[in-house]
Amino acid sequence: MQATRLTLICHARTVAQKLARFPVDEPLELDWQAQALSRAAEIGPGTRVLCGPELRTRQSAALFSADCVVEQALRDCACGAWQGLSIDEVQAQQPEALQAWLADPQWAPPGGESVAQLCQRTAHWLEDMAQRPGRWLAVTHPLVLRAVLLTVLQAPLCSFNLIDVEPLSRLDLSHAGRWRLRLDRRS
Repeated sequence: MQATRLTLICHARTVAQKLARFPVDEPLELDWQAQALSRAAEIGPGTRVLCGPELRTRQSAALFSADCVVEQALRDCACGAWQGLSIDEVQAQQPEALQAWLADPQWAPPGGESVAQLCQRTAHWLEDMAQRPGRWLAVTHPLVLRAVLLTVLQAPLCSFNLIDVEPLSRLDLSHAGRWRLRLDRRS
């Protein structure tokens, strides 16, 4: 059985992240290139590159390969009516709804996707990736990385908000019968 090696990288920083806003399809911040280019050197030849459909993931993935394949399963968690609003605005306008979303993985923002739905979507994607041996790089979003990590570790959904994912964070996984988290030493 040939192994699947999967590296997930969070897209580079956006203005929405900096302002603690629920994202829209915004471009990357202007100072993102130097950080992202330094990460590009860590990806080996022959690695196939996937990304979410949003502009920020496509821009980040383009630093690794001109032949990025967009995967809908890597899209950001849909935030529905909260798209473009800051956390403070949602707290001021809908405090109970925000608390419900933070406390209950089954609860979704109006017109959006719940954490449970996001985790289910990413679990299905991981099942598919397990059948695709070789080296893969997937550029996606902080919430998708959280969902993947919960799935691989078989952690409860209530752990979702205990994970912080910074821009350009990297998660290495391997699959040869089951998904395993790969920790390595960088010099």
